[in-house]
Amino acid sequence: MNLSQLPVYTVSQINGYLKELMEADPLLQSLLIRGEISNYKKYPSGHHYFSLKDDKGSIRCVLFRGDALRLRFQPANGMNVLAFGRISVFPRDGQYQMYCTELIEDGRGALDLAFERLRKKLEGEGLFDPERKQPLPDWPGRIALVTSPAGAAVRDMIRILGARWPMTGVLVVPVRVQGEGAAQEIAAAIDQVNRRQDIGLIITGRGGGSREDLWAFNEECVARAIARSRIPVISAVGHEPDVTISDYVADVRAATPSNAAELAVPDQAQVRRRLEQLSRRLAAAQRGRLTAARKDLRRLASSRVLRGPKAFLEENRLLVDRMEQRLAAALKGRGKDGRLAADRARERLNRALQSRLKDARGSLARLSTGLDAMSPLKVLGRGYAIARTAQGVITRADQARAGQQLDVMFTDATLRCEVKEKEATEAWQARN
Repeated sequence: MNLSQLPVYTVSQINGYLKELMEADPLLQSLLIRGEISNYKKYPSGHHYFSLKDDKGSIRCVLFRGDALRLRFQPANGMNVLAFGRISVFPRDGQYQMYCTELIEDGRGALDLAFERLRKKLEGEGLFDPERKQPLPDWPGRIALVTSPAGAAVRDMIRILGARWPMTGVLVVPVRVQGEGAAQEIAAAIDQVNRRQDIGLIITGRGGGSREDLWAFNEECVARAIARSRIPVISAVGHEPDVTISDYVADVRAATPSNAAELAVPDQAQVRRRLEQLSRRLAAAQRGRLTAARKDLRRLASSRVLRGPKAFLEENRLLVDRMEQRLAAALKGRGKDGRLAADRARERLNRALQSRLKDARGSLARLSTGLDAMSPLKVLGRGYAIARTAQGVITRADQARAGQQLDVMFTDATLRCEVKEKEATEAWQARN
């Protein structure tokens, strides 16, 4: 063999080539390996390094920090596990290793393994992405409860919904929540509710139970029904520690069915307190505006312009005369051109004053019309009257009592009257 005819490669080129070969093999990119943990070490970075071995060999493994945060147990040497991930070459060392994304304790059972596989699949499809989750309505008109009609969970939800926000209607959609065929019933019920136009929110779930009891909410058909729902969905399965695939897919996950009812509607007591607070703030703001308006009215009423408008005009005429005298004196020494300039200046000044006077008269006319329209005398002229006590004008019958003296003001005179009795009007009786 003539070695001089062979190409020469670097170590990194070979390692890179092997890495590409392995990563092009579908089998090595998604596989599940059973083995015993050995040489386990967790670094300060949060990454986990260990080997998986059996009686005939071993393979190096790494579990990075982001994936390790989802572990439900603490790995240790001698522990039998199922590792899910891919195999590739680390180019720097030239050694192949497994890059794990999931670790499951071997012996946890087929349900846990099925859960992890489905969770990984749906997560890869984007069904858990926060961007696709819908916000809950602030004031749902009607809520559909997709659950068992016989369980304690549905009674708790109905009770809490009625206590917190009784204006919301409740539709119970009865389904089985465990056993064979339960998942298909739940998925079909969610689809059925989505064909209605009167539902603003769906709550699906059940009370606590074993992993097997809750399994219907870990089925793919239920997850996909929740994902395609145009109506927001709250998942409320079991108790606080219980987590199902439905919880991941739903728009909101509730710790319990009772918690779901609390998340679904506002608390009427809190809403009432908030409205009362806003009402007080609005009243205070109106009082402040009224006080400021009264101050402005007193200031305007005491101004010299309103008390003596002629004096104001006379003072401004004097000011104009002085300005004309100064202008004439300044232009006096300029001969004919100066006189012409003075005349033109006087003419421009007169036009400007006439224009301002015209605008002022227009404003005065508009204000006078507005005041005239708001005058109580206009109301009296249409046949109404104003009743007064010593304390001021009264607007309701309950402000007067039998035997009390009233002054009833008409457009031409005021009558002194005594209250004999009170009789409610038909309009008031209809309202009350």
